[in-house]
Amino acid sequence: MTSRRALLAGAAGLLAALAGCSTGDGGSGGDDSDGGDDTDATTEPGSGTDEASNGGSSDEEDDADGATSADPDDLDLREANVTGVAVASEGDGEYRFDVTLVHDDDGEDGYANWWQVETCGGQRLGRRDLAHAHGTEGFTRSTTVSVPDDVDRVVVRGHDQTHEYGGQAAVVAVENGETRFVRQGADPERNVC
Repeated sequence: MTSRRALLAGAAGLLAALAGCSTGDGGSGGDDSDGGDDTDATTEPGSGTDEASNGGSSDEEDDADGATSADPDDLDLREANVTGVAVASEGDGEYRFDVTLVHDDDGEDGYANWWQVETCGGQRLGRRDLAHAHGTEGFTRSTTVSVPDDVDRVVVRGHDQTHEYGGQAAVVAVENGETRFVRQGADPERNVC
């Protein structure tokens, strides 16, 4: 029997194979470089927040208490919003993270320039640098991160050149991929777990 994580990882891989990062000129746009994986998949804004990609979590609460949002209309697109995360074990404490961001790169001087995986205590475990703007469409990038055995949840945060941290982050259970989306605020030290 196929596990949900394997199914999600397979779906993310299929999307990556079928869709590329478009720069609007028909080019591949795949010039993001960080030495990590170059998996690209373009998604509709907010589509990464459905049950299939968030481990079944669909919590929706008020923004005032650092809560979640599954509605892309509720997101501040000036911020680098994490709207989808798929995680799959690659063995020996290595996990592949497929992260979808939504950011209005067309409406500002800056763009979403990285996302990172960190512990609930704020220790960075891995970072995926983004080398160019992606317009207003959601886009997915992947990288493999070493996660210590004693870490059961991680935070995935987006970052943009203009506003730095802010927008929507994701708290992800490493073992089963269950995801909870939270408003992270501008303070990177804020514990959202």
